Amino acid sequence: MGEEAAAPLLGDVHLHLHGDNNRKEEEEKLPATTTTNRWMLEWDWEEAAGQLAFAAPMVATSMAYYAIPLVSVMYAGRLGDLQLAAATLGNSWGTVTGIALMTGLSGSLETLCGQGYGAKAYRMMGVYLQASMVTSALFSVVISLLWLYSEPLLVFLRQDPEVSRLAGVFLRYSIPAQFAYGFIQCTLRFLQTQSVVMPLVAFSLLPLAAHVGITHALVNVLGLGFAGAAMATSVSLWLSFLMLVAYVAFSGTFRETWGGFTAEAFRHVLPGMKLAIPSAVMVCFEYWSFEILVLLAGLMPESQLSTSIIAMCENTEAISYMITYGFAAVISTRVSNELGARNIANAKKALTVSLALSLMLGVAFLLLLGLGHEVWVRLFSNSEAVVSAFASMTPLLIGSVVLDSTQGVLSGVARGCGWQHLAAWTNLVAFYIIGLPLAILFGFAIGFQTKGLWMGQICGLLCQNCVLLFITLRTDWEKLDLTMINRDNDFVC
Repeated sequence: MGEEAAAPLLGDVHLHLHGDNNRKEEEEKLPATTTTNRWMLEWDWEEAAGQLAFAAPMVATSMAYYAIPLVSVMYAGRLGDLQLAAATLGNSWGTVTGIALMTGLSGSLETLCGQGYGAKAYRMMGVYLQASMVTSALFSVVISLLWLYSEPLLVFLRQDPEVSRLAGVFLRYSIPAQFAYGFIQCTLRFLQTQSVVMPLVAFSLLPLAAHVGITHALVNVLGLGFAGAAMATSVSLWLSFLMLVAYVAFSGTFRETWGGFTAEAFRHVLPGMKLAIPSAVMVCFEYWSFEILVLLAGLMPESQLSTSIIAMCENTEAISYMITYGFAAVISTRVSNELGARNIANAKKALTVSLALSLMLGVAFLLLLGLGHEVWVRLFSNSEAVVSAFASMTPLLIGSVVLDSTQGVLSGVARGCGWQHLAAWTNLVAFYIIGLPLAILFGFAIGFQTKGLWMGQICGLLCQNCVLLFITLRTDWEKLDLTMINRDNDFVC
């Protein structure tokens, strides 16, 4: 596997990271300072442009899939306040217990397919895709059972019984969406690791546009009401998945990486779980920690105000992370491709650019939030108490957004390198041994209220960043063992 094996960042954007041998020989003869300046002037700008061109479609795709269930919640909300509360609760419960898990499980493909593509082990990529889908299907069955019996669980968690009953109905009709979403995430990773990202925008935005019509038809025209809103999410996500399947099956782009269905995939299900489960754990641990903050806010004296503030902060953080997600996808693909090709220097350079871009993104969001926080909060509430409380939280929220932008990139590196198990342990310690205990201490014992809760979360994010950065910088990448072993150009776990 020589230097020529590394894949370009995008199929139609060539970064010229691996120039011809003559150019390399000429650069070796130049003084070190001249070579460094040349790299700063030429390579960095090309890499940055390529990463931005990769990240933008991934951000658009992520937002489109986020919007599909949100539209269903909006249509349910038009039926009444009770339906709005139930749809919101059902959607939140479904995201916590299912969507986050499916997103994490598909992270194994960022390592397997990413490194396999860089090493030109193309045939195995389709095998890994099928194995990952089997894993997603198995876990979706378990989640489906949980969703079927969500009503008593929600009541046990002290939710309103009538809201819990309707939320259970919403979840039952959303079960097909759970399977579709898991399959979509696997397919997205398969395409992402081959730097095929622009088509993903179409295959997410078109179902989103159709979803509005589908939801209206099921809720209002066919008279299915509340259940129809949940059904619409399932229909639209399956439509998106079938579009992706047709694209992979009939496009000539994937002749080498998709060889059709094979029973060989079942042999890779259990080995693949060695990456899939830690990947899911690392995602869920972080996501759940934010949800726990909302529950803790409900235990404070002014619970309605504190819950609203923490929920708004969480939503703001989630929206900012959708943009960071694009750069996380970039660096995961770049690192895994270059490691598979054994181009360690290029992987490190890509990481440097991604971290710089993520910090610039964090600063941009800092300015937007700092200058426009009042406009933003009034989209949620006109209450002066809420506006004032959110304004006092803004400096803390800015800090967490900046930290979240860098940790997203470092988590992408972890997935590209196959360090999911290290990241999972890091998130466990950062959020549950450091972050949440400090949040309880600052929020309740010291009396900082909502500020204290978010300060504890910032401590967790800071710890997470420091540990992941330490692992990334201290690892000798030249001696890094790949997740897979090359055997006659076939990679196995």
